[in-house]
Amino acid sequence: MTDARYWLAFSLVPQIGPVKVQRLLTHFGDLETAWRANAFDLTAAGLDKRALENLLETRKTIDLDAELEKIARAHVRVLTLDDSAYPRLLKQIDNAPFVLYVKGEILPDDDWAVAVVGTRRATAYGREATRHIVADLAASHVTIVSGLARGIDAEAHRAALAAQGRTIAVLGCGVDMVYPPEHKKLSEQIIENGALLSEYPLGTQPEAGNFPPRNRIISGLALGTLIVEGDAVTGARITIEYALEQGRETFAVPGNIFNRASQGTNGMLQRGEAKLVTRALDILEELNLTMVEQHQEVRAALPANETESALLKHLSSDPVHIDDLTRETQLPTATVSSTLALMELKGLVRQVGGMNYVAARETQEEYKAIGQSGNPATRLD
Repeated sequence: MTDARYWLAFSLVPQIGPVKVQRLLTHFGDLETAWRANAFDLTAAGLDKRALENLLETRKTIDLDAELEKIARAHVRVLTLDDSAYPRLLKQIDNAPFVLYVKGEILPDDDWAVAVVGTRRATAYGREATRHIVADLAASHVTIVSGLARGIDAEAHRAALAAQGRTIAVLGCGVDMVYPPEHKKLSEQIIENGALLSEYPLGTQPEAGNFPPRNRIISGLALGTLIVEGDAVTGARITIEYALEQGRETFAVPGNIFNRASQGTNGMLQRGEAKLVTRALDILEELNLTMVEQHQEVRAALPANETESALLKHLSSDPVHIDDLTRETQLPTATVSSTLALMELKGLVRQVGGMNYVAARETQEEYKAIGQSGNPATRLD
């Protein structure tokens, strides 16, 4: 795996985005080599004059160790495309961000997500529709993704939190910034029950040009995107266009034909660009999300990695001592011990005394039956 510090380094260079980073990876094989390359080789790799000048200047002035310390002090995590914790759905889109700055926590269960967007000038109807639909989505264990903007975005985050659900805010600035400033308390609540996320480095100001690109991340994190209100030129419309390009489902709440705030949503419905939604169940059924809680249990009870799988192959209803498992799997004792402890918490194995373990066969068969139910949502992994 390429050293994360060099993924971080390239994220700090103006005019170098996902496309150019992919060219560098293809040419050099890893980003450390690309970072240390001379101007001639960087030009041969496909960097234009402006990007090359920015890279050479950044290399002279940046202190990577200091940047990493700053990120650590801000309690921010950096995820790269190489990282197994990088959101699975987002990784599938074209031009996926090669670095994500995360404040809070992204969980595997956030694969079951719906994006909710809309106008900053929300009407009373739009706010109530958002609360009504989002509350039921969150109660069904669906993560709500939005952009922390005024209006529909903020209403979606608040409704998810009120339903004790998870929510992710994708920012057009650094995750150490709060924009708009009046959403400081809301952002803190989101960090406790989800995450703030951005492709922009710490300290990046909320400039207008940052927001359209971030909308591809909002739709990219979700199985589908819902627009509640928006006129024909709203930024939320851009998110819907990204969702359509990404092959994700799109939904819209119908609105008052006399209100400008509904012109965009009603137009999308009229043109067949989005499916009409009046309740959360419309989305849950379309995305096969009516049994998210059960599917989350399935995922939790399946082997998470090759180590768990290897141990399960040597376990049955007959007790096996941990020393025998260590010898048979040829894994380090500490790895076997810690993995068995986690597997016991997940219900995959049981300790039956004297450091002897058995497979929890009954539980596994129960989960296997759920996992083979035919619901497409069970095949997310």
